[in-house]
Amino acid sequence: MTNTSPQEDQQFTSVNNRKTADSDRLIEVITEAMLDRKAEDITVLDVHELTTLTDKFVVCHASTDVQIKAIANNITKETKEELGEQAWREEGLESRRWVILDYVNVVVHIFKKELRDYYALERMWNDAPVRKIEDES
Repeated sequence: MTNTSPQEDQQFTSVNNRKTADSDRLIEVITEAMLDRKAEDITVLDVHELTTLTDKFVVCHASTDVQIKAIANNITKETKEELGEQAWREEGLESRRWVILDYVNVVVHIFKKELRDYYALERMWNDAPVRKIEDES
């Protein structure tokens, strides 16, 4: 019998050889955690047809390094509690200017505002379909 769950079409498995959480559900938890800590301009880029690095980027920014840390910590906490997922790799937590949380199929980028403007990931990946996440409260 063939398993046709949404996870079957993901490019990657986690480090313990099990499928990672469904990308859409993971993005939902990540973006809610971002919104809870007042992340700004949350954008999801679907890059799966453009690169083999990952399927999706979730990008946001914050004004202060304290807020960047709070956003990253809340994402880590919520993905672990709700999905049993943890980032395969974390970068930038010490400097808190550009934090990357790599969940294999989804890579999270949390920028300080001026660095987001400078590196302009959305322009670099401008062929990717884009979805903006708005706070509905």
